[in-house]
Amino acid sequence: MEVRVRRTTLRLLTTFRSSRLAYDSTDTCIATIGHGGVAGQGEGTPAWAHGETLEEVIEAVAAEGAKVLGPDLSDPDEVLDRVAEWAAPVGARMALDGAVHDWLGRRAGQPTWRLFGLSRTLAQPTGYTIGIASVAETLEVVANAPDVGAFKMKVRSAEDIERLAAVRAVTSRPIRIDANEAWSFETARDLTPRLRDLDIQLIEQPFPTDAVDTYRRYRDLPDRLPVFLDEGCTDVASVHAARGLADGVVVKLAKSGGVRATRRVMEAARRLGLSVMLSCNCESELALSQAALLAPLADRIDIDSQFLLRDPPFRGLGLDQGRIVLGDAPGLGVVPGPEDPPIPDAGPGPAAES
Repeated sequence: MEVRVRRTTLRLLTTFRSSRLAYDSTDTCIATIGHGGVAGQGEGTPAWAHGETLEEVIEAVAAEGAKVLGPDLSDPDEVLDRVAEWAAPVGARMALDGAVHDWLGRRAGQPTWRLFGLSRTLAQPTGYTIGIASVAETLEVVANAPDVGAFKMKVRSAEDIERLAAVRAVTSRPIRIDANEAWSFETARDLTPRLRDLDIQLIEQPFPTDAVDTYRRYRDLPDRLPVFLDEGCTDVASVHAARGLADGVVVKLAKSGGVRATRRVMEAARRLGLSVMLSCNCESELALSQAALLAPLADRIDIDSQFLLRDPPFRGLGLDQGRIVLGDAPGLGVVPGPEDPPIPDAGPGPAAES
């Protein structure tokens, strides 16, 4: 078993702003595994909100990846379970898990989504995230947005009401908002009537993750918005903790550590009657294709970072009436972009082996 890992930089079309940060590029890692003459690739991004660094992710994959995968992939379920339970950074588990799923499809000579029994076009329309900007800039983004099913708007304070009202005036599409833990109870209470007037569908993570009493107070209001936990939902235990605090959870491979681990989180949420939104960080189409394998377990889809990238390193996803269309290449369905190196041969090399 051969494992290689490298860093790749994703450059955005414009600077993206939330209540927490602003950036115009981000780095992820690409893990490549080789076994039996077949190569597979997966993408991993650090759990930034929990202090992970890309250096830690790359180091874990390079140092331990081959050992975790084992000598062969004859029992993929066992291998994926080992990866999911590996005591490593979330991004490292995500990258290896993705590489195994890519390898499975490439070995079979068909897209992995077909092995999962998925339709090529996802059933749920995807959302499209709009960062914090001026009213004029926001309206320009909306005017040039792809044909998506909903808008998710990042918000920070009461000043964002003007932006929301401006967008509502030009579209009937559902609007969701995401405060990224920026609000107090008073802010949420005071803004909720105006948000309801604007037909805002839901709010993601209005309060800090540890503000349990604040979530309970808001939930007790007679008229409130549905609340989805994002930063506060990373694993099965946190899903159980969300019951009684929120109406749904936002799941991401970059929080839970890959397809196998995230599936467990989604299944737990559904058992508890929580709605599930499948989302992403700023990732390439490789990682988004990994996430798309879980689409049947989601009530809502927010797979949209491919629309934000300049010169993406992988291509293959399409869009049809707001719904993601998966790539049809063997494996995860995507191919390297013109600026990215091709997938290497799976033969022996100088990388870590077991």
